[in-house]
Amino acid sequence: MAGLLRQGHFLGSKLRSLRKRNGLTLDELSARCVQLEADHAPSVSYLSMVETGKRVPSPQMLGVLAAVFGKDTNWFLDRTEALPPQELGSVRHQGPVNAMALEPAFLFSKDLLQMALPELLVQTGTSGQQFARLLVRVWQETRQNEFPDIERAAESVGRRRMPLALEDILQIVKQLGLSIRWIDSERRRDGDRLLRARFEAPETIVINRQLREQPERLKYTLAFFIGHRILHNGDGAVPPHSVAGAAPLEETVVQEHGGMAPRDVLMAWRDFECSAFAGALLCPKQPFRQFLVRERHEIAACERLGVTPAVMMRRMTAISPYRHWHFFDGYAPGFLRAVYRGNGIALPWGNMSLVPDPCPNWAVFRLLREPASPHNKPAEPVSQLSIMRDAKTPRLYCCHSLRTRDAADVSHVLSVGIDLAPAFTAQGLDATDIVAQIDAACRVGGGTAMVPESAAQAIRTVSHVLNIGWVARSLASPASVICPRSSGCPRSQPCAAAND
Repeated sequence: MAGLLRQGHFLGSKLRSLRKRNGLTLDELSARCVQLEADHAPSVSYLSMVETGKRVPSPQMLGVLAAVFGKDTNWFLDRTEALPPQELGSVRHQGPVNAMALEPAFLFSKDLLQMALPELLVQTGTSGQQFARLLVRVWQETRQNEFPDIERAAESVGRRRMPLALEDILQIVKQLGLSIRWIDSERRRDGDRLLRARFEAPETIVINRQLREQPERLKYTLAFFIGHRILHNGDGAVPPHSVAGAAPLEETVVQEHGGMAPRDVLMAWRDFECSAFAGALLCPKQPFRQFLVRERHEIAACERLGVTPAVMMRRMTAISPYRHWHFFDGYAPGFLRAVYRGNGIALPWGNMSLVPDPCPNWAVFRLLREPASPHNKPAEPVSQLSIMRDAKTPRLYCCHSLRTRDAADVSHVLSVGIDLAPAFTAQGLDATDIVAQIDAACRVGGGTAMVPESAAQAIRTVSHVLNIGWVARSLASPASVICPRSSGCPRSQPCAAAND
């Protein structure tokens, strides 16, 4: 028994993995053990405690369990490598970022994590707000932007009308008993951030007067706080809208006691809910999906709806019947204000810290390095095909990026894209072969190459089927090999980092 205790740290996780791989429930496994040897068969509750590391089976019980799966008892001990963890069913990432197996279970118990996380955040300089936003983002990605309750709440107010004029939004504000108070430019005490709007409970939206000159942003701001009124009864517990340029939205000072305060989680979650509500109100699901089909997902069509490109891009990832999207909102020199990875694409840089060696071949980085265009001369959008190697297996992405300016007139780059492989497979095409053709051409070309005609035809096909015009337009430029960090450049002649 003592030997099992000292050598069976991973016994529970190995047993659980083996049971799930064989499609057995705890009840079924217990019944199988009873069939073999009733005297030493574990009950369902005892099996559960073994799998979570709360109990160690006797040698006789372990022998029964091993016999069920045709294993030697030594296989369950620490010195034997376990089976690779199964893919988590609720996590639908398909790219190079995989879920980490939290094994053994007893080391990743709720109590231990609650004690370890505060110290981890303090040691890494991560604020509670930053970590809370990261958790919400991962939740959003695992759900692939599917939040029907928020959709229904927005549709009950907007009645699926599209487009909504500013007068329509103001009428909704009035119907909900909300009032608006206009203020002049105001800097928040916690930094040099320009206040855009805030909510004062129970019924006042305080808005920067400058937004009157930006109706598309004013509509979104009002929609955001309408969401707060509908979803949270306007209790005031909602983050303000501030414009900070490339600076983080979150506080940069870690709390003295470390960790994450309940308010951090509340603010991050409500910011997400109200943002999702605003998108659903301005771009209701069914009308917007039909609009995208008619407009072939052209971002410039946002002007017809009176919304910003950012709203259109983010909403596009949420309502498209094609689920394999990603979205970045980047500021120079390399900071993410927003990110979504429904296709699991590796992050090129972080939203909690700057990366010193980003890959310069991402379209978003290339646009960030270019001189900003004058306010009245927006830069032309860029469509790019990119090869990224995941454990030496190439993946093919197509992105559409454009440079624009935020409410504070700071230049930033928006980029939305898709993973093409699932689209090839859906059309009965050999995705592996198509991607391999483009990857081989890029290898010969030193990192870039025009797409071979057979692969190009497949891309035109999925562009037509998905009704995404910029996918086909990407063929006008060479495909490029990209990676998350230039220090791991996969090209035969590594390219220089963006800051070289």
